[in-house]
Amino acid sequence: MRELAAKIERGGRITPEEALELFRWDDIHELGNLANRLRERKNGSYAYYIKNLHLNYTNYCVHACKFCGFARRLNEPEGAWQMEIDQVLQTAEKVGLHSLTEVHIVGGLNPRYPYDFYPTMLRALHERYPALHIKAFTATEIDFISKVGKRDWGTTLRELKEAGLNSLPGGGAEVFSQRVWDDICDRKTSPDKWLKIHELAHGAGLRSTATMLYGHIETVEERVEHMRLLRDLQDRTGGFTAFIPIAFQPEKNELAHLGRTTAMDDLRTHAVARIFLDNFDHLKAYWVTLGPRTAQVMLSFGADDIDGMIVQERIMHMSGAESPIGLTEDELVRSIRETGRIPVQRDSVYRPLHIWS
Repeated sequence: MRELAAKIERGGRITPEEALELFRWDDIHELGNLANRLRERKNGSYAYYIKNLHLNYTNYCVHACKFCGFARRLNEPEGAWQMEIDQVLQTAEKVGLHSLTEVHIVGGLNPRYPYDFYPTMLRALHERYPALHIKAFTATEIDFISKVGKRDWGTTLRELKEAGLNSLPGGGAEVFSQRVWDDICDRKTSPDKWLKIHELAHGAGLRSTATMLYGHIETVEERVEHMRLLRDLQDRTGGFTAFIPIAFQPEKNELAHLGRTTAMDDLRTHAVARIFLDNFDHLKAYWVTLGPRTAQVMLSFGADDIDGMIVQERIMHMSGAESPIGLTEDELVRSIRETGRIPVQRDSVYRPLHIWS
C-alpha cells in the first residue's frame, strides 16, 4: 500500500484494480487521510452548500424498483400524488422559492402527463423565477418523457432546455451492472442509456451530477466499474459537476432485509471515490442518506459538499431515511463550521456566492 499511496500523492491516476486494493485496505484512518489531502488539494478548507428545494411533482410510476419506497402504481392511490402546473407554482410560492437559488425537480414516470406538461412546467417556473437554476429530470425521466413525446433524446433535451432547463440531476444511475439491474430494477432505463443521455446533455451545454446507490446487492467490484464508466465519460465531456454516493435506505421497500450501510462502508466508499474520480472537482456527502453527523465526518474523508437546505425531501424519506426533511441555512453553516471547514454558499455549478468568515 505504501507504493500505491505514494503514487496517489504524486497525482497519479489509479486503476480499477488499485481502487479495489483501497476498498480492502484495513487502515481506514490512512485511507481517509489520503482522500482528505486530495480533497484539500482541489478545494482547500472550503465546504459547500446550496440553498435549494427538492420538488417531487408526482410519485405515480410505471416501474416497481425493489429499492424504492417512493413510487406508487397507478391503481394505488394511498400515499400517491400528482401535481398540476398550478400546484407546482403554489408549492414554490409556499416554500419561498424566490429566496433560493436552485430547484431540484424529480418525479415518478407518470403516463397521465402529456409531453407538453414538462416544458410547460419548466417555462412557468422560469417565467416566475427567472434567476432560479432549474435542475430537473433524471436520465430515466428524460427517456420516459422522450417516449411520451415520440421524440429522440437530443430533441427532448433541446426543447426542455429552451423551456428553462439548466442542468440534470444524477439520479437513476443506481449501479451500472446488468446483474444488479436485472435483479432490482429490470424495467428501468439501462446503464448504457443513462450514460448516453448524460453525454448528450453535456454536448447540449447542460451540466449534470452523477450518483451511485451503494450498500444493497452490488459487489465492491461493481462499485468500482460504475465509477470507471463515470470517469471515462467525464474524460470525454467534462460535464459532471459532482459525484454523489447515495447510501441505500432499507425501509419500506423490497430490500428491507439487507439492512443499512455501516459507517465504515460509508467512509470507505466516499474516500475511494475521491481518490479514483480524479477528474471530478467535487464529492458530495449527501446528508439525507448519511445523516447530518456522518456527513460532517465525510468532510475529512474526501467530501467537500453536504448538499443544501432541500426543504422537503421525499424520495429517500419514503424509503426509510431517518434524517430531517430539510435543514436551514444556519444549520448547514453551523454543521460545516463544527468540522473546522469554511462554509461556502455556492450556485449549481459551484461558483461561490458567499464565503463565510
